[in-house]
Amino acid sequence: MFRAEVVGSMLRPKYLKDARQALERGTITPRQFKDSEDRAVDQVIAMQEGAGTDVVTDGEMRRFVFLGPISEAVEGIEPVPGGTPMPWFSAEGAADFTFPAAITGKLKKLRSVVCEEYSYARGRARKPLKVTVPSALSMFGLWDPKYSSAAYQDPFEMFADCAEIGRSEVQELVSLGCEYVQIDAPELATLIDPRVREWTDAMGMPADRMLAEGIDLINATVEGISGVHFAIHLCRGNNQGMWMAEGGYDYIARALFERATAFDTFMLEYDDPRSGTFEPLKLAPNEKQVVLGLVSTKSDREETTEELLGRIDDAARSFPREQLGVSTQCGFASSLFGNPITEEVEERKLRLVAEVAHKAWA
Repeated sequence: MFRAEVVGSMLRPKYLKDARQALERGTITPRQFKDSEDRAVDQVIAMQEGAGTDVVTDGEMRRFVFLGPISEAVEGIEPVPGGTPMPWFSAEGAADFTFPAAITGKLKKLRSVVCEEYSYARGRARKPLKVTVPSALSMFGLWDPKYSSAAYQDPFEMFADCAEIGRSEVQELVSLGCEYVQIDAPELATLIDPRVREWTDAMGMPADRMLAEGIDLINATVEGISGVHFAIHLCRGNNQGMWMAEGGYDYIARALFERATAFDTFMLEYDDPRSGTFEPLKLAPNEKQVVLGLVSTKSDREETTEELLGRIDDAARSFPREQLGVSTQCGFASSLFGNPITEEVEERKLRLVAEVAHKAWA
């Protein structure tokens, strides 16, 4: 059981962003770009290990967005004009966001993203290495009836194809020796907000199906695969400091904990009042682990050790303390652009996670 956890993505260094632009312009070769990616992975693994976390990732340095193992390695997704806006919010208020692409054809896997990620990082990491894979439902933002219904009459047919692709990525990881895989399922936590449910209903993805048939597809992505620790991560949206939803886990907790039975760990966003209370944790099976995402990646406000220890005490009133861990609430850069904090603050927040974990479970 890991107490000081990380979620996945880390801020991309400026030289890596510059290299990606140079590759698009054709001013550097693919090999030169890969050298920049390797350098960034080396840097971010060393940073996590130096911060003292129990687990490390490659920071998703090779992805444009956290959806990369599906969105960047399949056919059936194309740029589109005038997509349907999704409900997003920032500290300034509503900030509708429209994906510049949509699912336009049957999804077919072309290559494995995670194989390169794990194979390289395995040779660099001295601590347990985790790889993230997007959930079967995480592509819900790329479903648009205007463009997608010609390929899939029902979005859940598309989700089923995503589940097959995700499972194939997990199986590739297992064949390479990976022992820790995290499935990212932010879409589930966004359903706690009536505004999001209204949007998913209008798009043909009703919340009751997402929480039943949808969670079953996510569970099937990892079910029956042995020798691997599986975590599922939920947040309310994480895009350049913006979010999609607010509210407690009450609406989804029973479905999540009763249906996602193949997972060992539930990693849940809990960094601010938008996350609600710890009361829904009473529905979590006591033999599972719950990792509390108490440290925000959306803001450069730095939490204190005392504050976080107090919140762990609060959570322990709803779920066994010996089965808890602590992490950031999400990754630091769910896309290339990253959240509005600096790399220095990123490292300090990871150090705080490690310090709090080692004090809380000394």
